Order: sequence, then C-alpha cells, then structure tokens
Amino acid sequence: QVQLVESGGGSVQSGGSLRLSCTASGETDNMYCMAWFRQPPGKEREGVARIDDDGTVVYAESVKGRFVISRDGNSLYLQMNRLKPDDAAMYYCAANRGGFCDSALRSQWLWDFNYFGQGTQVSVSS
Repeated sequence: QVQLVESGGGSVQSGGSLRLSCTASGETDNMYCMAWFRQPPGKEREGVARIDDDGTVVYAESVKGRFVISRDGNSLYLQMNRLKPDDAAMYYCAANRGGFCDSALRSQWLWDFNYFGQGTQVSVSS
C-alpha cells in the first residue's frame, strides 16, 4: 500500500500562483509514476499532470504552459501559475506501482491510478 498526503492548497486571486506538495509513504520502492488529479464541484475527477520515472511528463490541455509537475524521491509537486477560476477544485495526488506505469500501457492507462490522497482544496477568485 502507498499512503499519499497533499498540502499547499489555499485561496488565491485569478492570475496568482500556488505550489502543491505530496508526500508518499509505505510501499514506495517501485512507485514508477505519479500524477495530480482535480475534481471541481459537481464534476468528475480529471487528470491534470503525470510524471514517470523515464522522464515522461504529460499535461492536460487546459493546464499546459501554466502548471509544472516535478518529483523528488517520494515527494511530488505541482507549481500552478496564472491560475484561473476554472482551476478551482479539490486536487489529489496519485501514484501507481510497478507494471501499472509501463510505458507500453501509458496511452491506454494514462490516467488509471490505484492510490490517491485525501486532497487539498484550491480556490481561485476572479
């Protein structure tokens, strides 16, 4: 099992920045890919950014050029710049282990993750 704890959420004005952090613990030895998801009020959870151990990074179209995902060991980060009201959501850290991160399966299982944190709230006022 992998435990994930997010932090760094808060309230900002449109155009502002926030940096989210996530710390993983437990069975992290083969945690080859991690990601950030978000769920706006009344909507389904969606993938925002993913980073794999082979260096591959994928962003949702809606955040390209504004968000940057990075990883340092068992810590995951999301630098969010030029925030918009549409970015307001609960943000979740996610992780997969072993074969679930296989590059051959990435296109099919891009946003299929097994472990999620409890989330951190991001609010953006216009």
